[in-house]
Amino acid sequence: MTFVDPSVRAVVESAGLEPWRVDEVITRALEEDIGADGDVTTNSIIAPTQVASADLVPRSAGVVAGLPVAAWAFDVVGEGRLRVEFGTVDGSSVTAGEVLATVSGPVRDILTAERTALNLLCHLSGVASLTRQWVDAVAGTGAQIRDTRKTMPGLRALEKYAVRCGGGVNHRMSLSDAALVKDNHVAAAGGVVAAFELVREAYPELSIEVEVDTVEQAREAIAAGAQLVLLDNMPPAQLREVVRFATEFPDVKLEASGGLTLAGAREVAETGVDYLAVGALTHSAPVLDIGLDIGLDIGLDIGLDIGLT
Repeated sequence: MTFVDPSVRAVVESAGLEPWRVDEVITRALEEDIGADGDVTTNSIIAPTQVASADLVPRSAGVVAGLPVAAWAFDVVGEGRLRVEFGTVDGSSVTAGEVLATVSGPVRDILTAERTALNLLCHLSGVASLTRQWVDAVAGTGAQIRDTRKTMPGLRALEKYAVRCGGGVNHRMSLSDAALVKDNHVAAAGGVVAAFELVREAYPELSIEVEVDTVEQAREAIAAGAQLVLLDNMPPAQLREVVRFATEFPDVKLEASGGLTLAGAREVAETGVDYLAVGALTHSAPVLDIGLDIGLDIGLDIGLDIGLT
C-alpha cells in the first residue's frame, strides 16, 4: 500500500473507510490520469520550486463527502510535500463559495493530483447531496433511506460511505453479507417459500430478505419466517395492506422498492414501511460541482480558477 501521512490515514480511518480500499482506488485513478510520462503540461509550465495554496470550493450548495479521499490523492502525488487543511467535515451541508479544504505546497503536485481528487470528491458529494434530499423528504415518518448494490465497479465502499454522509443507511456490501431472494430465485425454486427455505437451510446464520411483488407473496414470506421483505413496485394501498398484516410479526422489517421517486417518497414512507430502497442514490446522482481555486506566489498577483474540465 502507498505510504501516506499518518494524519491523512487517521482521517480516513475515522471516517469508517478502510485505508487499503481508498489507496487502491486512488492508485488506479492516478495511474490512469497521469500516464507514463507524467503531467507534461504542468511540468512544462510550472517550476519545481513554485508553491501555492489552493482552495476546494463548491459552486453550489450541497452535502460534502470524500474530503479524506481527496486528501489521500494529494498526499500520494505530493509524497509528503503537500499539506491539506480541512475547512469542514464530511456530512456537512455546505454553501456555494465555502472553503471545504485548503491544499498548500508545490504547484506541480497540486495540479497533477487535482483531477483525481476532484473527480472523487465531486462524485461522492453528489451521492451525499442526493441522499440528503431523500432523507429530508421522509423526515418524521420513521422510514429510512437505504442504498442498493447498483454502484460503480470499484467504488462501492466509497459510494456507500457517501450515502451514510447524506444520512442514509447501507444495504449489504456484497452478495455474501446477506441473502436476498429475488424474482429469478423464486422462479428457479418454484415459489417464494421454497426459495426462502432453501437459503435458510444452507445459511441459517445469515439475514434473509425476500423480494415479493404481490400482497399474497408478502404474507407467505412473512408467515414462513422472513424477517425482511422487499415489496417491489407496490402502490401505496398495497404497501399499507402488507404493513397491517406485518404488525402481527414485530420482528419483520419491510422495504419498499422499485419505481420510487423523490416526489412520491413521503407518500410511500407514510405507509409505515421501514425502508425505501433507492438505487438512484449511487447510479444516478449528479456531481456536486466543486472547483480548485489556486493563487500562485511567483512575485505577481496571479489567480487561476481551475474547474471541472
